[in-house]
Amino acid sequence: MTNQTNIPILLTEHQAAEILNIKATTLRRWRWEGKGPSFRKIGASVRYAPADLENYINAAARQNTSKGTAA
Repeated sequence: MTNQTNIPILLTEHQAAEILNIKATTLRRWRWEGKGPSFRKIGASVRYAPADLENYINAAARQNTSKGTAA
């Protein structure tokens, strides 16, 4: 998702959390732990690109519950 200048639209952590159906505090914890979707740090603000959320969701696809087995 981009605007007319090809700069990606960036979402707040609350918007990203809503898309992932989790709490913003979960995203904060994931950032601190070094996991979760990629994010941008712009000054003091944290922002998420919709494409990064989509990639994170797609990477989470599994065929079974065995550890580390990706689709």
